[in-house]
Amino acid sequence: MSSFVRYLPASSPLVLDSPHSGTDYPADFRHVCPLPALRRAEDTHVDKLYDFAPALGAAWVEAFFPRSYLDANRDLTELDVNLLDGPWPGEVASDAKLLAKVRLGKGLIWRMTDEGVPLYERQLSVAEVQARIANCWQPYHAAVAQAINQAHATHGFCIHLNCHSMPAVAASHATDFPGLVHADFVVGNRDHSTSSPALEQLVCEHLRGRGYDVSLNHPYKGVELVRRYSDPARHRHSLQIEINRNLYMDEHTLALHEGWEPLKASLRSLIELLLATDPRRL
Repeated sequence: MSSFVRYLPASSPLVLDSPHSGTDYPADFRHVCPLPALRRAEDTHVDKLYDFAPALGAAWVEAFFPRSYLDANRDLTELDVNLLDGPWPGEVASDAKLLAKVRLGKGLIWRMTDEGVPLYERQLSVAEVQARIANCWQPYHAAVAQAINQAHATHGFCIHLNCHSMPAVAASHATDFPGLVHADFVVGNRDHSTSSPALEQLVCEHLRGRGYDVSLNHPYKGVELVRRYSDPARHRHSLQIEINRNLYMDEHTLALHEGWEPLKASLRSLIELLLATDPRRL
């Protein structure tokens, strides 16, 4: 396994992954964007929010590299070729949906932050982008695929939670809804295509029962990691979970606040519920 990825296998049918909480900034990044601005791109503390999950029996996959260096939740074709100093030898997306994030500067390799701050004053070589893919994207996806395949083979079903956080208010270059005030949680399954309706409802109603405002598929539907590894007809269910950072941290200082423990207790109750759930019987 790559030094950029942590994979903790387990014997349960539940798999969690955190692709955007990494804080190890590689020396070859060579960004000009100030580090505090880059750090606001992280799903800060998401790894800590779920750090109890492996002990309960859930498999865990975590990226140590930052999403601004390479976004593991993007398809390999979602590449801004204008960032490169030469022609890209691989396929490049032409689908409008895949290109939406590339236009915002948030493709596989980021061009700018959510606030529109450029990351580079240079073009990237094809070789360094290929190295990022080999060192980061490929081992991360290999770990997620292994965890999900093992869970499914052992139990006949699996539940995959793709774990994220979001700012309280969408920034100018973050989504197609700048200025949107986010709910406490956004649950995404790509418009009901990556999990069963019953599992989607179970998760949403559990969180609402804990007192949270929950939105479904707006403005975050789920991206590559839930799309690539889900197949509800074969009992492979994937959900993206976005948590409003206001619930647990100060978005300016990145410090945890008093909401941290109650939120973590709620997440623990959700994980315990899912560990006891067979979606084939919902």
